[in-house]
Amino acid sequence: MLQFIKNWMLPLAMLTGAVAYPLISYISFLTPYLIFTMLLLTFCKLSPRDLHIYPAHIWLLLIQLTGCLIIFFIVRLFNPIVAEGALICVLAPTATAAAVITGMLGGNVAFLASYVFLCNVGVAVVAPFLFSFLGTHSDMPFFESFMYICKQVGPLLILPLVCAWGMQYFLPKFHKKLLSIHQLSFYLWAVALTIVTGNTIRFLVEQNNPNYTVEISLALVSLVICVGQFLLGRRIGRHYGDPVSSGQGLGQKNTILAIWMAQVYLDPISSVAPAAYVLWQNIINSYQLWRQNRIKTNK
Repeated sequence: MLQFIKNWMLPLAMLTGAVAYPLISYISFLTPYLIFTMLLLTFCKLSPRDLHIYPAHIWLLLIQLTGCLIIFFIVRLFNPIVAEGALICVLAPTATAAAVITGMLGGNVAFLASYVFLCNVGVAVVAPFLFSFLGTHSDMPFFESFMYICKQVGPLLILPLVCAWGMQYFLPKFHKKLLSIHQLSFYLWAVALTIVTGNTIRFLVEQNNPNYTVEISLALVSLVICVGQFLLGRRIGRHYGDPVSSGQGLGQKNTILAIWMAQVYLDPISSVAPAAYVLWQNIINSYQLWRQNRIKTNK
């Protein structure tokens, strides 16, 4: 029964959020705390000695941090809300679960773990600048807007790393205890996914003048970006002899964080794009795992 729930956790969490969306607003404040805890548990498994910067990391990070702006300004020519959705789908850092999929596909887990650290730091630095100019607080003075966003995004992405490494050296017993419950992050992820799905559904249902063309466009744009990032990441990785790790690093996103950032700092409707990205990236990962298993079977 437990294995069945794990296998179907993604659709169950999204279905629960969609059905119970009127109640989600009462617990939506938990989202940043859930994200913090998931990142803390992930970084507990990463030692500073394990960090290595590879040449492919630099290319992936440049694509992520500059590509989001290029995509934004291109799509903005057609629709500003769709452009915000496109931006967040590129900017979002790599999912912490990407290392697991990378290992299952035969990639370099250490490469991916280092990139999760690198891109989280990169997004923590760049996101406040971008949201100050483009987001819902862009009408505020730049410095005031920048500091407001820094106070929320910075601690959420950097503080878990500082706490994890601090406990590793100063509280080793507690650090070891956290390592023994790393599976807790899976269930926290399910709760967070339920909340962000419920918030997205609530925005869609309660909007005064629904524009289904924009919402469908957001879903389609996220599909194009998702496929494009996986393919581009694999192309870069192929140059360095490891297409799997780079493909997962660029393509598999922390969609819960992406949806939350879109709902808080951009037009809430733009969160449809990262919400759809959840589906697209899981379809791609499912196909990759099926293909990998088929290759092993035929050997």
